[in-house]
Amino acid sequence: MTKGVKFGIGGVVVIAVAALAVISAKKNSTKPVEVRTEAVEARDLVASVTASGQIQPRTKVDVSADVTGKIVRLSVKEGDIVKKGQFLLQIDPEQVTAALQRSEAFLASSRAQSAQSRASLLQAQRNYERSLKIKQQSPELVSDEQLEQLKTQADVNKELAAAASFSVDQAVASVRDARQALNRTTITAPMSGKITRLNVEEGETAIMGTLNKDAATLMTISDMSVLETKVKVDETDVARISVGDSALIQIDAFPDTTFVGRVVEISNSSVTKSAAANTGDQAIDYEVRVELVNPPQDTRPDFSATAKIVTASRTKVLSIPIIALTVRENENLPNGDSAVTVGRQPAKEVGKRDVEGVFVVGTDNKVSFRPVKVGIAGERHFEVLDGLKSGETIVAGTYQAIRELKDGAMIKTAKVEEKKAPATGKKP
Repeated sequence: MTKGVKFGIGGVVVIAVAALAVISAKKNSTKPVEVRTEAVEARDLVASVTASGQIQPRTKVDVSADVTGKIVRLSVKEGDIVKKGQFLLQIDPEQVTAALQRSEAFLASSRAQSAQSRASLLQAQRNYERSLKIKQQSPELVSDEQLEQLKTQADVNKELAAAASFSVDQAVASVRDARQALNRTTITAPMSGKITRLNVEEGETAIMGTLNKDAATLMTISDMSVLETKVKVDETDVARISVGDSALIQIDAFPDTTFVGRVVEISNSSVTKSAAANTGDQAIDYEVRVELVNPPQDTRPDFSATAKIVTASRTKVLSIPIIALTVRENENLPNGDSAVTVGRQPAKEVGKRDVEGVFVVGTDNKVSFRPVKVGIAGERHFEVLDGLKSGETIVAGTYQAIRELKDGAMIKTAKVEEKKAPATGKKP
């Protein structure tokens, strides 16, 4: 066999293989894609933001001591209801009482010295004035030097009297401080409420709150009439929340009951989480306070809760499944597909050449991509603002099918398997 014949046979084989590949590709391209479909219809939609937190009273006070000493009397226990001004506990007043007695003794001594200084000043002034008169009447009887000495003695006694007066003022202040310290050994309730935390027992030592706030907290009094949950909301969601928005609150301690709440405050400063490992990225949260309406009486501080904050609602609006909304380039895609199914409410602009839309099913079971403008996002559906009409059929799943679907593709509707009733265990 000649070399030319060999080349000819090889060329025919290559052409045949290519033809088979083309035929196979055409068959595969015409194979219908199995999808789920759904009709565009009106629904009631509720947009919400869900976040978790803990139940806390609106008003609470951490009671701490202003003096250090042993607790010799404790008249309350955790869970008690107290009124403002009610006696709570007594810190041993022995050392403070001794300090007060020393201050009072110093005050008495200072007052005595002050009285003596005033008497000495009065005597010195009289001696000087008497000698001055004699000098004026009989200059030879009193010398200038004697008169000058008497004047100096009067001036010195005047300054000593002033110093003694200042010493009295200082002693009065010391007594006042000692009495206040003595009063601080008796702890009374700064507000009415419930003892929600008691950190000490009788016989333990109370330390000053300025030394260590956490260790110095004796107890916590909470006003349980107004409760709220503080939740952390991601920065991408907090802009949709407003003060006054209603919320549904689920408390873990009451799993069968849902409570109503309302947003009362949104923090202006963020709560920064720890940086993600090895990335340096940080997730930014904002604290949102949701007040509970008619909370249960058995609610306790720090109960775990989840708040579903309603940010918007629509009644009887056209809607599509969230999974149905996808993104395509606003041109033909000869080299592939760049579909990205959207899993949350889309931004207003996806890109210069990209457009959001759905695949609409035609009468010939072919799909066509149609741009759609959406509004709020409910739990499973988007609100349709423009682009679709009621009753039109769209591709609603699966995620993988929508991701790979192309304009003009043939589809077939997947059969929905009916759920079988559970077996009862009884023989027929």
